[in-house]
Amino acid sequence: MDPDTDTKTMADEDEPLFSNLDLFLFSLIVGLVIYWFMSRKKPEPIPEFKKLEIIAPTTRETSFIEKMKKTGKNIIVFYGSQTGTAEEFANRLSKDAQRYGMKGMAADPEEYDMGELSRLSEIKNSLAIFCMATYGEGDPTDNAQDFYDWLQENDDEDLSGLNFTVFSLGNKTYEHYNAMGKYVDKRLEELGAKRIFDLGLGDDDGNLEEDFVSWREQFWPAVCEHFGVEALGDDSSIRQYELKEHTDINMNKVFTGEIGRLKSFEVQKPPYDSKNPFLAPVTVNRKLNKGGQRHLMHLELDISGSKIRYESGDHVAVFPTNDAALVNKLGQVLGVDLDVVISLNNLDEESNKKHPFPCPTTYRTALTHYLDITHPPRTNVLYELAQYASDPQEQENMRKMASSSAQGKALYQSWVLEPCRNILAILEDMPSLKPPIDHLCELLPRLQARYYSIASSSKVHPNSIHICAVVVEYKTKTNRINKGVATNWLKNKLVTDNGHKSTVPMYIRKSQFRLPFKASVPVIMIGPGTGIAPFMGFIQERGWLKQQGKEVGETLLFCGCRHKNEDYLYQEELEEAEKNEVLTRLNVAFSRDQEHKVYVQHLMKKNKEDIWKLIHSENAHIYICGDARNMAKDVQTAFYEIAEDVEGMTRTQATDYIKKLMTKGRYSQDVWS
Repeated sequence: MDPDTDTKTMADEDEPLFSNLDLFLFSLIVGLVIYWFMSRKKPEPIPEFKKLEIIAPTTRETSFIEKMKKTGKNIIVFYGSQTGTAEEFANRLSKDAQRYGMKGMAADPEEYDMGELSRLSEIKNSLAIFCMATYGEGDPTDNAQDFYDWLQENDDEDLSGLNFTVFSLGNKTYEHYNAMGKYVDKRLEELGAKRIFDLGLGDDDGNLEEDFVSWREQFWPAVCEHFGVEALGDDSSIRQYELKEHTDINMNKVFTGEIGRLKSFEVQKPPYDSKNPFLAPVTVNRKLNKGGQRHLMHLELDISGSKIRYESGDHVAVFPTNDAALVNKLGQVLGVDLDVVISLNNLDEESNKKHPFPCPTTYRTALTHYLDITHPPRTNVLYELAQYASDPQEQENMRKMASSSAQGKALYQSWVLEPCRNILAILEDMPSLKPPIDHLCELLPRLQARYYSIASSSKVHPNSIHICAVVVEYKTKTNRINKGVATNWLKNKLVTDNGHKSTVPMYIRKSQFRLPFKASVPVIMIGPGTGIAPFMGFIQERGWLKQQGKEVGETLLFCGCRHKNEDYLYQEELEEAEKNEVLTRLNVAFSRDQEHKVYVQHLMKKNKEDIWKLIHSENAHIYICGDARNMAKDVQTAFYEIAEDVEGMTRTQATDYIKKLMTKGRYSQDVWS
């Protein structure tokens, strides 16, 4: 045997069937096959979805007819209210109905379909009462705007089955005195409605409460005669809300000053309005005057990130709080724990108004944030509280002041209004008067927002709103110091308070007080004292337009203060604007820097030729801001006299001329009384 052959044969016999490479490849193939089987996507079962139950959103009842039928009401009192007074009067009238065997409800026209007025005849002995306030330059209040539009637009409406009466709230110092109430009264009659009692005119420049009480005293007998009913003779107190004390409640569910939504001050959500104000941080709070007894101030509110937009001439509304010292004194006089958590629940479960203010809350929060404790209380409050006076003489005096007798009216005027007695002063001066705090909280009116003319332009300050105000503080006839709620609260809004930013709850109220659309149109601005506020915005805007290369017309300013060295507001800014020719002419009246007083109207007459040329030949727009009672009237008279002196007009012709300017939107006023 060949040794080489033999060796090869033995080697062949020892060699395995598969080489290592074969085994590796085989393993790889098997692994891939298994992986493929394992990783194949299995068909997913289609899940079964349960049919969703669609829950209809809860909607507020917009049919006042159905609500009246459901609750057995036959009198409805609609209110157009900006500051709460008309709403207060409406509530008083709806409560009165009960004393005459009828049932009434107060209603916000914004919440109901006013087209249903024609259906009121479906309810026996039905009556609609309208308590309508006038706002601004003869405008409807915000909540009555839709109703006003509806009245204007529906000429074919047949209201022949509607019985109605109107009480109007206004102020004689304004050009368009009680315009809204007069319009509603006239328009309802035009549409066929039957007036069952004369239009009532309330004048806030005189004694609005007395006007209302006098009208009301004659109104109810007329209603009784019309419907053939008699008064029940029940003059007892009628409670509208019942008290519930919460001994065990989650404090996260308790209102702490929010106007609308609970916790809205912690989690802010736009849009911001009267029911959802924005908490604007105070970035500037400086004193404007260099001397004198008064405190004039300039504040700046930061609106960054709020999406709030404003225009020059708009108003900023702020929600102030009452002085803590005043609230504490009330608690002490009444001998109550102000930190008890309570709810006041409407006894009428069908009412849209479940509580007089956000509940649940504490007495302290209610008296601090929600209730007006500084204004002299109205006669109905005195009437309702009289039962809690243990001294017969004090009880008699309170009832007398609430009556419509001449003696009662005189006593209310001399004891409450003239000495400016607020509820605390009345409780202090009538020691036997110890009302339950829950009834007092039911009767006091709501603390209202305060409006200020914005002193800035959004073109220059898009993220900031400026306020110019004078702090109100005075001594009363009883030697008490009364302080303006909002201005003293704003004065104490320091930029940082114990390391925290001070904030102001606010929103914007749009105004008709607007610069001309064309920048080339001349403007004449008259604003003494803090009346200069909107004109700071106008001047900033005209300056901005000039920087943009726009042709800007002549810009005249007539402003004033007492002393040049004490309270010349915005002196540096105004003189800079004149230097840069943004202000064509700056005219400042320093009323007390000489023996005889000099006011803006005197400076106007000194410039009568230039003023008349701008008005008569160049279509200038006139703007007036400030005191309505004296200044606005004196300025208007000055315009009459300029027309007489320069153009030779008679007083009648001059009056007609200025009225035409008003109609054309060339004579605008932003005034207050």
